Amino acid sequence: MLKVLPIQTKEEQELAMQKCGITYRPDALAYLATVDDVFVGVCQFKLTPNGGEVYDIALLPDKDDFEAMFVMGRAALNFIDLCGVHYAKYVSDKIDVGLLRAIGFEKNADGIYDIDLTDFFKHPCQHHKDGPHPCDTPKK
Repeated sequence: MLKVLPIQTKEEQELAMQKCGITYRPDALAYLATVDDVFVGVCQFKLTPNGGEVYDIALLPDKDDFEAMFVMGRAALNFIDLCGVHYAKYVSDKIDVGLLRAIGFEKNADGIYDIDLTDFFKHPCQHHKDGPHPCDTPKK
């Protein structure tokens, strides 16, 4: 079973980032993902005066789990939104366009992947401006 949980201490956060080859950001919040209680990945993010910033959505080097990365990204955005911040951007040089678009980010005119979270979680699969989204696949 996939679980995404907040990392409780800065020591745990730093160790998790090291395991995933990610720069530890002591001022960031972080989630970790486990599958069947085995650690698979992390997500670091922060609330700023300009909105939420998602820095990393990463797996352990030997893992390949799109669902874990998707759920961690959505969990970070949901937390940002619940805090009353309705804008977020992805701030990293590691870009996975397919993952970012699936999570809900869109590339803006300045080349930044961002998202307006206003009412996003009321209808999360209806916010893409340019074509079908992975959520749009017909249900069987």
